[in-house]
Amino acid sequence: MRIGHCQLDSQLGDFAGNLKQVVRGLEQMDRDRVDVVCFPECFLTGYPDDEKLAADGAFAVDSPQMMQLLHDTSGAEAMFIVGFNERRGGDLYNTAAVVHKGHLLGTYSKCSAYMKFHQQGRDFPVFTHKGLTFGIVICSDGGYIEPARLLALKGAKVIFAPHFNYINKEGLIGHFMKVRADHVARAVENSVYFVRGNNVSLGKEESIKAYDGVGYGDSYIIDPHGEIIVRSRRHEEDYLFVDIDTNIIDRAWGVGRSLWSAREFGQMLVSLSSAK
Repeated sequence: MRIGHCQLDSQLGDFAGNLKQVVRGLEQMDRDRVDVVCFPECFLTGYPDDEKLAADGAFAVDSPQMMQLLHDTSGAEAMFIVGFNERRGGDLYNTAAVVHKGHLLGTYSKCSAYMKFHQQGRDFPVFTHKGLTFGIVICSDGGYIEPARLLALKGAKVIFAPHFNYINKEGLIGHFMKVRADHVARAVENSVYFVRGNNVSLGKEESIKAYDGVGYGDSYIIDPHGEIIVRSRRHEEDYLFVDIDTNIIDRAWGVGRSLWSAREFGQMLVSLSSAK
């Protein structure tokens, strides 16, 4: 099984241009015979920190924009994951769509959305392609234990984590170190491959108004032992992929470390939390 990521630069409010980027990325991934590929967080719409801008570009899963995405990518062989600002009734969600051969197979919405205008997702679906079961977390979701654990307990062998990073320059190194540590932990504790699928900003990022930052890229794939087995170039668009072993099994304690830990200590954690 070959999995990959397209580290590309999206533009705020340019759905047509961003969609062309998706098509271009899929053409490259098909040439490289990639089976499942990820694009960055909110890639189709851009990821603004302003509610009006987010709402202006958002669209629903049954919208003309989604139908255009399905139409324009229907010839691609790869199954893919791509992010967008989703309009759901009167609410906005930070959502990733899973698409293959012109069909929308499902969505996942960010469960730790920190933009005040985004609602929190609370569903953790898994998807299967050519015998590979995978799940999705979005950006900051990967900094928490339970989202990845839930996916692993549902059988996910790969966790794709589309990102949009535009990091304040003063906090760049700290962010770099903390995020990598989080992702290694998620891979090891769940015996999964973890795909950090970041964006890159090739110029000033128009979607972020609150500060001047850096969108440096640094996408990578970590194996279940915590090793980075492939990494993108920084500060430029790039494509990465790797062949993985889909048969890896966590046999710790006979049930896997994640399940054993949840079973043995879950109620204790709930009790301590209730006492606070």
